Amino acid sequence: MTQRVDLATVMDRLAIDEVITGYAVAVDEGDWPGFRALFTADGRADYTAAGGIEGPAAEVADWLAGTLRPYSVRQHLVVNRRLRLQDLGGYPGDRAEVRADYLSPLRHTSGADLLRGGTLAFGLLRDDARWRLRTVAVHEKWRRGPDPASH
Repeated sequence: MTQRVDLATVMDRLAIDEVITGYAVAVDEGDWPGFRALFTADGRADYTAAGGIEGPAAEVADWLAGTLRPYSVRQHLVVNRRLRLQDLGGYPGDRAEVRADYLSPLRHTSGADLLRGGTLAFGLLRDDARWRLRTVAVHEKWRRGPDPASH
């Protein structure tokens, strides 16, 4: 690999990391236009393994807005990111996959705390020289505390 290709790979990794962080921040801050903007036009999100829905990013953003509304505190920590960039014979491609663990503490407006954890799977595409989410799948592995929003 040449130094130029190595630099391109580092730049891709940084840009992808920014998209993943942007995803977590958008959910935590309730920035649903920002959430939608992270996705490709045909981007989809799947929350079924966490008791939610699967569908186009805009539809899932609307569902998240309603579901998370009663939580006054939201914090998604996305860690242990494992990134695989498409390799086109030693050159970076336009696709990437990221698997990461998440920890999500939530505080309901009633004061009850809910803690969840699991794995996130992201599929990304470079779109107009910018990385965007094509797919997001949330795989909840565990949950602690009552979910006051479900009562």
